[in-house]
Amino acid sequence: MDSPDLIRAGGDRLTALERFNIRAIRRTFEPGAVDAAIRWCQRHIGSEWITLATRNLLHVHGLDRLPPFDPNVSYICAANHRSFFDLYVVTGYLVKHGLPHRLIFPVRAEFFYDHPLGSFVNGVMSFFAMYPPIFRDRSRAAVNLAGLDEAARLVKRGGAFLGIHPEGRRNLDSDPYTLLPAQPGVGRIIFNSGATVIPVFVNGLVNDLPKQVSSNFDGTGTPIHIVFGHPVDFGDLLAQRPSPRVYRALADRARDAIVALGPEEREYRAHSSS
Repeated sequence: MDSPDLIRAGGDRLTALERFNIRAIRRTFEPGAVDAAIRWCQRHIGSEWITLATRNLLHVHGLDRLPPFDPNVSYICAANHRSFFDLYVVTGYLVKHGLPHRLIFPVRAEFFYDHPLGSFVNGVMSFFAMYPPIFRDRSRAAVNLAGLDEAARLVKRGGAFLGIHPEGRRNLDSDPYTLLPAQPGVGRIIFNSGATVIPVFVNGLVNDLPKQVSSNFDGTGTPIHIVFGHPVDFGDLLAQRPSPRVYRALADRARDAIVALGPEEREYRAHSSS
């Protein structure tokens, strides 16, 4: 597929720092020494600190449902969104256990693209996995569409592992088994990339990073359960003509596959605490 131009789509609605970050991070995805170095860092540094910070709390289920990961093929991991760290922990575990792919997490642009500290955090915490940016400002809708197509392009060319949340934003509801409605942008990525989609349900993480890390070592932490599902069967949806209706149906089906894992996670949690 054609390479979307986020800078052109944003025009003068993007700040100088946002344009700089988009250009710089996009270049890291081009094959070469920088891309290879980032993959190495994600595999040998990023996954190590995530494992260290969660290993006493983590329980992983459903690994037998995962497909064999071909390094030349891309995959999409669709997860519920309860904390800032859901996909970090899921992919950190997979990378630690041999996943060779370059990680990609579309992320809200606020802070990570419009603040120097956000750029630093993106680099040292995820090794520039947080790309492309998604803007909340409706005046930048064209940039978001280009960003969705950019994510699909990176997935379609192979060798990527894209983490997405069909809900689109964190669910602050007190019930972890209730998900927000799915957003059609996720369906757009699924349709345009044609990648295998793996659903996963995550529960037990908190949004306070120091508390999350310390609770892993002092015995006060809540168990973190990850449940993987079988790849989602989208039936004939991918054979239809692209449209907002099809994108929403794809996103809904991905969300439904995550919801279906909730009762299973609840059983695992109840069993582990008994």
